[in-house]
Amino acid sequence: MGPVLTYASEIRRGIDYLASHEKTVFLGQSVAYPGNVIYGTLAHLAPAKKIELPVFEDTQMGISIGLALQGYIPVSVFPRFNFLLLAVNQLVNHLDKIHVLTKGQVKPKVIIKTMVGSTRPLHPGIQHCGDFTEAFKMLLENVEVIKLEDPAQILPAYQKALEREDGKSTLLVELGDRFNE
Repeated sequence: MGPVLTYASEIRRGIDYLASHEKTVFLGQSVAYPGNVIYGTLAHLAPAKKIELPVFEDTQMGISIGLALQGYIPVSVFPRFNFLLLAVNQLVNHLDKIHVLTKGQVKPKVIIKTMVGSTRPLHPGIQHCGDFTEAFKMLLENVEVIKLEDPAQILPAYQKALEREDGKSTLLVELGDRFNE
């Protein structure tokens, strides 16, 4: 019998896989400084791989698109799905549509990580635990939305997000309640 796959250990393996690529850069809130559970999955990464940002989600997504246009593979981290709502303009009207606007000439790859906030052992309030997976699937045509429900699907999803050649970006939805299992 092989090692037991835990949700947190598989997220860490996925992060390590992404970080091993020379063009990836992680940006967002609590990527370089403690503040949430996502930081714990990124703390071990080299400081040169991380860009800490203030709370300006729409601008963060715009920066992510800009980095992708310059040849980087940004991993844009939004600690809660509720916070990603503030970046919907850039995500839906720009990243998702840029291939159409440029007649297929531009296909920036952005990997977006977000989390449905944990409700155990303490409920953080309704503004921190929303799950908008299905709504985002309806909004996005060229950004694949993958909800990471099972540890066995995590590393393959991270690999697909990094290695995809179809010009699509990827939104990886993590589940906060699974981190403590």
